[in-house]
Amino acid sequence: MSAMVENELIPGLPEEVARECLIRLPIEALRAAQDVCRHWRRVVASPPFHRLRRAAGLARPVIVFVQSDPASTPASKHSFPSPLFYRLVVFEPATDAWTSPPMIPGRPHGLPLFCQLAAVGRELVVIGGWDPRTWAATDEVHVYGLVSGVWRRGARMPGPRRSFFACAAAEAEGRWLVFVAGGHDESKNALRSALVYDVAADAWTQLPDMARPRDECKGFFSGGAFRVLGGYPTEAQGQFSQTVEAFDVATWRWAAEGDSALEEAANPRTRTCVVSEKGKIYMCREGREVEMMEEGGRSGWGRVAELPREIRAALHMVAWERGLMVLGSGARGGPQMAYVLESGCEDEEGTRTWHEVAVPREYSGHVQALCSFEV
Repeated sequence: MSAMVENELIPGLPEEVARECLIRLPIEALRAAQDVCRHWRRVVASPPFHRLRRAAGLARPVIVFVQSDPASTPASKHSFPSPLFYRLVVFEPATDAWTSPPMIPGRPHGLPLFCQLAAVGRELVVIGGWDPRTWAATDEVHVYGLVSGVWRRGARMPGPRRSFFACAAAEAEGRWLVFVAGGHDESKNALRSALVYDVAADAWTQLPDMARPRDECKGFFSGGAFRVLGGYPTEAQGQFSQTVEAFDVATWRWAAEGDSALEEAANPRTRTCVVSEKGKIYMCREGREVEMMEEGGRSGWGRVAELPREIRAALHMVAWERGLMVLGSGARGGPQMAYVLESGCEDEEGTRTWHEVAVPREYSGHVQALCSFEV
């Protein structure tokens, strides 16, 4: 074969036509495409390829969960099983496909309990958590390539080994950053400290401290700021604050949010709060009403839908540009159920309706964390 043919993406086709073919590959085929040849591997792994795919409207949502393997769940509440085995699970709403990626090399006992997830481009960052065998906090960082299917170890999180911290990712000045704040140390002391992880540089940087310690706080990124909601100090265990602090990346400073709408989302009766890629902030008020607020919050919260009546416990919620997914169970410890609410799926009265997702038995375990990508 001539050198010219070897360098063609698809022999006999102009380069731009061949790229148009490749960007239309479904997500599950992208990894296999990298094994065709070195040229395809370079193209499919390159940022311009995925920018072209997104610009053509071909990017698809991908949801990643930290989920227990149902086979590791005790048969009854009176059983005394070995530690639950948590693994990654990937769900693609466009195809209803469920898969389980490879485990982290050298961790046959599964993912850390209560680890945090951050979506960074086409990579997943897994931070912290507890060793499932000893329940000791870990400062480990692992990065998984959704397209490459390869794990790599990241730089350890500096400072005290923390648990139940706020975590969120954002792209700033061409770099993917993962922000961490609050939580508690191994002596159960609530923390004010904060960090940021540069994924490409594999380096951590200390941020200024927050104004107050915040254990079990929530975090998300919107409007150029990492926002940390709620939490409580050491001396007030479980007494959640309704305050919000925001770290502005441009000024590199924390400030009290002073936003009554976001303070509502910090209410401990609010079960969950997430933010979509396009700046829509969702919350579930007192476990039943799903509400949404545009970035900036000038119009306040608006009702989106009521939760499906079947979901009563273990609620989780994740959003992407055109959709929202809720997971939960009918009773504590029951199998996981999932529903999706997508733009353009309104009924005759213009009300957005939930679409139930078929959850295979092997993917019905308890979910501890989740995040969304567009690939």
